[in-house]
This record gives sequence, C-alpha cells and structure tokens, in this order.
Amino acid sequence: MSRKRRSFSAGFKAKVALAAAKGDKTLAELASQYEVYPNQISAWKKQLLEGMGGLFEDGRQRKLPEDEPQTAQLYEQIGRLKVELDWLKKKLPSRAMDKRRWIEPGHPQLSVRRQCELLGLARSSCYYAAKGESEENRELMRRIDELYTRWPFYGSRRLADELGVSRKRIARLMRVMGIEAIYPKKRTTWPGAGHKIYPYLLRNIEITCPNQVWSSDITYVPLKSGWLYLVAVLDWFSRKVLSWRLSNTMDGRFCMEALDDALTQSAPEIFNTDQGSQFTSSTFTGRLEQRGIAISMDGRGRALDNVFIERLWRSVKYEEVYLKSYPSVAECEAGLSAYFTFYNDRRRHQALGRRTPTAVYAGESSSEVSSGTEDSRVGRKKLENVRSGCAR
Repeated sequence: MSRKRRSFSAGFKAKVALAAAKGDKTLAELASQYEVYPNQISAWKKQLLEGMGGLFEDGRQRKLPEDEPQTAQLYEQIGRLKVELDWLKKKLPSRAMDKRRWIEPGHPQLSVRRQCELLGLARSSCYYAAKGESEENRELMRRIDELYTRWPFYGSRRLADELGVSRKRIARLMRVMGIEAIYPKKRTTWPGAGHKIYPYLLRNIEITCPNQVWSSDITYVPLKSGWLYLVAVLDWFSRKVLSWRLSNTMDGRFCMEALDDALTQSAPEIFNTDQGSQFTSSTFTGRLEQRGIAISMDGRGRALDNVFIERLWRSVKYEEVYLKSYPSVAECEAGLSAYFTFYNDRRRHQALGRRTPTAVYAGESSSEVSSGTEDSRVGRKKLENVRSGCAR
C-alpha cells in the first residue's frame, strides 16, 4: 500500500526555514525537531532567502476602514476564532506521528494543550522526538571524512573495504555529507543552470606577492549531532585565511558573506574556485567582476588546481576538528575561530621560511619566501605524498 504524501502549511515551512537561517542548529537537529527531511529544510531555507527582498517592496501599513462598526472587543473575538478556524480547516492526518508536526510550542495565542485538543492528539505524545542519524552512523561519517581528507580519490568501494561496512551504506552517507571521490569524469562539481564557467588562469603563473591570488572552497565539518559546511578565503602567497563562515546548508549565502568580509580588507588580482554552484552563481561572480577581479576556476577533475586550500583543509581537520568532538554549532564556531587565529598568527610554515601567514601577508621579510612557481611545485608534491599515505 502506498503511503499518503505529507503536506505542510506555509506557516510551518516559514518557521522551519527561519530556524535554519538562524544557523544555531544543524540540519540533523532541525530534522529531528520538526520531523522533516534535511533536504526539505535546505530547500525551504533557500526559498526563504531568495524571497526576503520582496518583503520590503511596499512598507506602507494597511489600515482598517474608519467607519467599521465592530468594537475592539468584537475584533478580538473574531481574531481568536479565526486562529482556531485556521487550525480546524487543516486536513488532519490520521496518524499521531503526522499530527505532531502541526504543534507550534511558541504560538502566541494557542497553547499546546489547546492545539492538542483541536488535533485530537494526546498532549504527552506531542513531545516525542524523532531520531536522526544514529551514533554509529555519525561516528562512521567522521571516519569517512578522515579517510577522505587523507585520500580524496577513495570512492565508496575503497572506503567500504577500509571500514568493513557495506558499500551501499557508505555511498548513502557520502551523499549526506556532500562528498565524492576525485577521478576523471564528465562532471566533478555541478554549476547551477545557466551559470558561466571561467577558465583556469593559474597554470605556470609565478605568485610573487600577497593579494595576487585568492582562492576559496567548501568542506564538511562533523559535529556530535550532525554536520556543518565551512568555507574559507585564502591568500595563496602568504597562506593567510582572510575570512571564513559556517553554514548548516550548502546555499550560496555563507560563501557571499565570506567573500564580502575578505573584500573589506583588500582585493586580489585573481580569484580561484572550483565549479560548484555556490561559486558560479551570477551573484558571486558579479561581485568579483564589479571589483575588476579576474575569475579563475579549477578544471574538471583537477583537485590540485586549488592545492593550497586543499592543504589548509587537511591542517584544519587533523589539527583541530578531529581532536575535538563539537557538541553544538556555537562550540564549533568558537573552536574554529581560535584555530584560525592560531593558524594565521602563531603557526609557522616551512614553505614561508618559518614565518606566520600574518607576517608574510603584512610584507615582513617577504623576500625570503619561496617563489610561487617553486612553492606551488613543492606544495603539490607534498599533497600528492599525503594522499598516497607517505606524508611525514
């Protein structure tokens, strides 16, 4: 027997989308709280962000006709009845699990008790919380991320062999994490429909000074109760992280926030990214073109085209993320903030002549820093060694 398709009211979607846009919970936590799928929350959040501009097109407040005969008390009664009638007009589902999604604990006029009465639902059952990914799956996702960071060319077959888990399960979790193996194929990252793809401009280019080339990328960060996505903007010459942002969905807003934050400090000659839809959108590329910045994009299947930020992700994962198990979004943000401060201001880089990224970016003894061409060659070789399991 086929299951009846679930439907959601506009108010319910707006409430969930606002909770996602707030950013203080992961998609897994929100999915468990509201009993919906994470991909639905992601779609509603995107729809909310795209439609927010229309809210302020007409700021004039509508007024009731002055000759309306009803009194304020009658208005109050009509308003209360309308709220309850809106509830009664809903096509109530038959199962308690489906009824629970209509409960709105923070409703300004209807108590939880009254909502349960209108729905014909026992009040005790409305506090049931659906389970998200199991603890075993979350730990497995952390292990997948660790192995993928070390060997990004491993697909579901090889990861299944390493972890002793079925390939079907590994493939599903990789889809949830938004990662896939790097290998030659027609498409490695998917630009949005109609998005323009720019050529790769950094081949055989010598990087000789700060703000000559910036790059950006997105990676996955595991939490105890879900996961987040991290984007960073990196200066190639100094390796300094100019800005970063976290998001519970893979929308383009947090990428734009990171870009705008970096552009308040300076502007590069070339900005390099992959071909993901977050970076190929007209909003993102338009911002770069407005500043006269040349846009460069990795070739298909060319992970080493953005080698320095790939190396940054390995440092972030092995020196911060894997050493801690963040219980919440707030603690993850605080931990990464402390790490990036350490990375920029205290952590010395061998390729930078044992100097910190902040010192090199500021131009302190920059003549002792190796040239971009040689450094790029050394960096690529090191990353290839890391990926083959030969790193020190």
